[in-house]
Amino acid sequence: MYNWILWFHIISLVSWFAALFYMPRLFVYHAENIDNEGFVKVVKIMEMKIYKYIGLPAMWATVISGIAMIFLSTSYYGGVNIMSTGGWLHVKIFLVLILMGYFFSLGFFREKFLKDECKKSGKFFRAYNEVPTILLLIIVAMVIIKPF
Repeated sequence: MYNWILWFHIISLVSWFAALFYMPRLFVYHAENIDNEGFVKVVKIMEMKIYKYIGLPAMWATVISGIAMIFLSTSYYGGVNIMSTGGWLHVKIFLVLILMGYFFSLGFFREKFLKDECKKSGKFFRAYNEVPTILLLIIVAMVIIKPF
């Protein structure tokens, strides 16, 4: 059972990161083409669909499957205490919480763009787009290298 949940977790993670990487890129195009009414109309639809239909379900699937894996691994290994992981899991969970906050911030910016109230530049969103990459690198390092 654990391997099937791990498979689902990885698929969910990939889907979530597709949204995390693409949403800020759409925001770049949105901010830099704010005067092109037809283009903005299309981008608003794309932003909504990626956020609500891909990102949100994928985020929750990732979180729920991650919790299930923690539960199953502690049960499978004879009730190993989660506190005895050496700290890598705590760092990973903390970074996932930050990543969730980042994702919800994308929803905040999407709402601002929807109301034509977002004043951030394309340059801002280009830089903002680097946040999930940095978090992904550290999270994957925690899982594979387990440095703590």
